[in-house]
Amino acid sequence: MTDFREIEVKDEWFQPRAKSTGKAEVVVRPSLSYWADAWRRLKQNKLAMFGLYFLIFLGLAAILIPMFSSHSVTATDLPNQNKAPSMQHWFGTDEMGRDVFTRTWYGARISLFVGLMAALIDVTIGIIYGGVSGYKGGKVDLVMMRIIEILYGLPHLLVVILLLVVMEPSLTTIIVALTITGWVGMARIVRGQVLQIKNYEFVTASKSFGAGTLRIIRKNLLPNTMGPIIVQMTLTVPSAIFAEAFLSFLGLGIQAPFASWGVMANDALPVILSGYWWRLFFPALFIAMTMFAFNVLGDGLQDALDPKLRG
Repeated sequence: MTDFREIEVKDEWFQPRAKSTGKAEVVVRPSLSYWADAWRRLKQNKLAMFGLYFLIFLGLAAILIPMFSSHSVTATDLPNQNKAPSMQHWFGTDEMGRDVFTRTWYGARISLFVGLMAALIDVTIGIIYGGVSGYKGGKVDLVMMRIIEILYGLPHLLVVILLLVVMEPSLTTIIVALTITGWVGMARIVRGQVLQIKNYEFVTASKSFGAGTLRIIRKNLLPNTMGPIIVQMTLTVPSAIFAEAFLSFLGLGIQAPFASWGVMANDALPVILSGYWWRLFFPALFIAMTMFAFNVLGDGLQDALDPKLRG
């Protein structure tokens, strides 16, 4: 057996290593913020990006096409009534000779406005109500949640129809009716998120520095709950759009001669068996495509904003 104590250690065995001309440390992947990483993962979801691009196109077209179209949304042209799709009228005409193509895009403007406004109001009320309820806790949370349970137990569609029957049908009335109890789901989501976060160290630190309730909710709690809020909002918009189309289809929404997808479907239903298929096909197609786009975008955002899937 070799006795290592008898081996002579020479100085030349221990020479300083020459300085490397290359990079000692190479960053393989740049550091990304939470939102930048979420956007990166969302772009990898082809279906979600299709939904996003379609909605951007739909919004721009709904604004621009009725503005620059040579056909009026409301003016009648009886000699051209119920004309099939052609180069002059891409989506055909209705019983009053109005261009279905222009009315479809004007209907998109109405439907998107109702959906976005209803979602924004639901988010605003839900964040305030759910944030205060979850942060305060105790008896305050108990009372506020009992109120939510009462509202949640009311049939939403029945409440909306009753309000529209009592109030004069208009765009404002539809938005008010859709949001009267529509914020309840958002409030419950925000409350659940706040209950999880309010005991974290950074919230305790803010309390120790004397921050008030509203400041803590605004600065500490809400930024950490925006993921579920955004996802819920993307799912609220198509629900509001479908509800507006359904109410207009029943005659409780936008009134003629103005156009919405529901109004156009309602006008087309009596004559669908007469062969005027285009009058129902195009508004129904855009309703279905818009609902699909919002839902796939919501699913993509849910995956992109989930911290557990961040890698």
